[in-house]
Amino acid sequence: MSLPAPTSPDPADMRRILWARGMRAFGDGFAAILLPLHLSSLGFAPIAVGAISTAALLGSSLLALGLGAVGHRVRRRPALLAASILMVGSGFGFAVIDDFWPLLLIAFVGTLSPTGGDVGVFLPLEHTVLTQSVPAEQRTAAFARYSFVGSVIGAVGALAAGAVDWLAPVATPRMVTDTLFLLYGALGVASFMLYRGLSARAEAPGHALPAPLGPSRRRVYGLAALFALDSFGGGFVVNSLLALWLSERFGLDIATVGTIFFATSLCSAVSYFAAVPLAARFGLVNTMVFTHLPSSVFLILVAFAPDATFAFGLLVLRALLSQMDVPTRSSYVMAVVEPRERPAAASVTAVPRGLAAAVSPLISGWLMGLSPFGWPLILAGGLKITYDLLLLRAFSAVRPPEEAAVPAPKGGLRNTGSR
Repeated sequence: MSLPAPTSPDPADMRRILWARGMRAFGDGFAAILLPLHLSSLGFAPIAVGAISTAALLGSSLLALGLGAVGHRVRRRPALLAASILMVGSGFGFAVIDDFWPLLLIAFVGTLSPTGGDVGVFLPLEHTVLTQSVPAEQRTAAFARYSFVGSVIGAVGALAAGAVDWLAPVATPRMVTDTLFLLYGALGVASFMLYRGLSARAEAPGHALPAPLGPSRRRVYGLAALFALDSFGGGFVVNSLLALWLSERFGLDIATVGTIFFATSLCSAVSYFAAVPLAARFGLVNTMVFTHLPSSVFLILVAFAPDATFAFGLLVLRALLSQMDVPTRSSYVMAVVEPRERPAAASVTAVPRGLAAAVSPLISGWLMGLSPFGWPLILAGGLKITYDLLLLRAFSAVRPPEEAAVPAPKGGLRNTGSR
């Protein structure tokens, strides 16, 4: 049967989540850039820097996975408050501690993200609260705003890392990085205050505790496996490796590469809102697949680009389409499970993406060492196309309640809601 819409959604909860997302994105933006610089200034060898970065990614993934396993025993507001405290400790710890082992531990249990993206325990909890703060027909638009805020303000945060150079005449790099890590901790305090104001409607409907995966378990595991395949493909073209390939293939300097990424990031941010009317017209799964497919084709064509200008044009075209599945994917996961299962579902579908994306960069780097040709781009595009086709085949008929009135296509899975 179809899921009931959340009763009496509170728009104030959505505003609080968006503010918190923006502040955290700003902190993640500069922290990801400053982390290796800060650790190197402490005299750590590259292998130690890599170990702390890996600990941060692994710890965040395991924390999110743990939330999926035991999240039914805790309420969402207290869990977000606890996560904010971890954010405060992460920032203050990196600002005042210089020894390797304590920093490794802080990275593992804290919230710093070396990728600049939002990982860890915040994401599944905020997705759950955001879903219940708006009516079902506004859910995808809410996730588009959520993704837009994170993308744009995260880019601004990355620019803020330039303060190390801007303030060089009056402050040492160590003073600036310590100050910015303290700012990261202060953003955690501000997030704590925002989460304190969440209403009782942020919890599971009917005053019930969230539940582990139950009736939706098979569906969620299937989505998690497909999302992991997509992320495995995306790991071949993470920004750092794509920047290296562009520099070596076309002889571009760092400033030019940075301009390319800034332009493509803006295109991606704008595309989040274009996904909303498309999803309303064609459905969430169709929007995910039929915007993602051509973007993967553009990615493959970049490998054959004859010059930097042509490659830039293809990357822009890809950026205009490749991220439309971000808000639609989040909206879809929240829609096809029971409300009480949402924290677990968001965690289980998020963690494999992070773990899968951590493997492919090693293969991509190895391939780039063998040949200057864009084999990583071709592999990434091919894997993503495979993901799209499998997603369409398995879930084209598993539709959210608001799409239930539209006749289901023949074949595939029946739309049985989230029984």
